[in-house]
Amino acid sequence: MQWKAEDIEVYLQEKEYIDTVVIPLIPLAFGPDIKQTVEKGEFAHLLSLQLERQFKGRMLFIPNFTYLMGDEEASLRLQEWERKLRDSGFTYVFFLTSDPAWREVKEIDPKTLLFVPSVPLEHMDNQYKQSIMEDQVKQLMKEIVKGWQ
Repeated sequence: MQWKAEDIEVYLQEKEYIDTVVIPLIPLAFGPDIKQTVEKGEFAHLLSLQLERQFKGRMLFIPNFTYLMGDEEASLRLQEWERKLRDSGFTYVFFLTSDPAWREVKEIDPKTLLFVPSVPLEHMDNQYKQSIMEDQVKQLMKEIVKGWQ
């Protein structure tokens, strides 16, 4: 379910069965690395949309956690989000990112970090793009199921 009124209405009715939330982590940068940064965020966002279709009704996808590249405080804010979500009844909180910097954050449990290296999609034809996304979503689904166990 997505963070929109229609889906939240369903969430409120079925809350006892929805124990998982996914937060896409989207970086921002405005220097020389802007294009690579945008690609990371775009890839994570597209993956979250595909993943949501697979798990419709089983988990909630909240709005992107957007942060500036190199922001030392971002992990603290993300920990606060996680704490609030767990206090709200979510047993499983997953973070979806294409930014390898999150792998170095010691405060984030590696089992909850769904890292997928970004693939530049802008010059690919739609069929190949779709194939790559499907392959990545299958991998992510395995990681999520493993995290539930």
